[in-house]
Amino acid sequence: MTSSSRVWFITGASSGFGRNMAEFVLQKGDNVIATARRPSLLDDLVAQYPTERLLVLSLDVTQQQQVIDAFSRAKASFGRIDVVVNNAGVTNLGELESVAEEKAKIIMDTNFWGAVYVTRKAVKFFRESNPPGAGGRLLQISSIAGLVGTPGRAFYTASKHALNGLTESVAAEIDPAWNIKITLIEPGSFDTELISKTTFSNPHPAYDNPDLPFTRLRESWSTRVGRGDSRRAVQAFYKLADLKDPPLHFIVGVDANEMARKKLADLQASLDLYESWSVGLDRDA
Repeated sequence: MTSSSRVWFITGASSGFGRNMAEFVLQKGDNVIATARRPSLLDDLVAQYPTERLLVLSLDVTQQQQVIDAFSRAKASFGRIDVVVNNAGVTNLGELESVAEEKAKIIMDTNFWGAVYVTRKAVKFFRESNPPGAGGRLLQISSIAGLVGTPGRAFYTASKHALNGLTESVAAEIDPAWNIKITLIEPGSFDTELISKTTFSNPHPAYDNPDLPFTRLRESWSTRVGRGDSRRAVQAFYKLADLKDPPLHFIVGVDANEMARKKLADLQASLDLYESWSVGLDRDA
């Protein structure tokens, strides 16, 4: 490991953005701690890169002790971590009334609580384990669902809204002297395995109207292809980690930007229409 090469800690590195990120970072000459629930899916990368460049670890982010142990292994192997990519996630689609509680809990445990465990440990590691003042970069892989709710994704959307809110608060409370930079990456539809791995809950009979948006989506899902190229997207993520003052929100993908702009317009219209209703609501002195 050279002094100029960075060390990246990536969760959910066996597929999707995580896998593409790990491959691209290694190609750029940086070093990777790649974590996954099924580390054997990374055996091909292990065969390509020496242990001083790549460390593959088994990690279920819902298990807090495993997160702590993974960061400890990273410290022992590389001495520091420069960038954490908080990427692990799952989904299950269905109307609110059709998703079983145990499936909803898995989504929240992984996408929110798992991300919380990684976020806590990353902030502490950047502050206390890296050289003083070195800080670090935390890239939170959220989703446009963290900003915009769509039918059939109530729990996935809730998990990403929760991650967004948590991250905004963390970014506001950390000491600037720690030199920790945090960015929420909010992608639209990309050609990751998240589409092929998505499962559906059994339809609720009350939602059998064929014209409902999610009914149409369910029927067309098998032919769905992500609009964006995930390999190109991770190159943009890599550039984010180079920025001196990165944005808190990074919306990526043409569809994601369209959805965000529509939400902004709707919020602005609502403010313009109803802001006057707040006049006179302050308590009397």
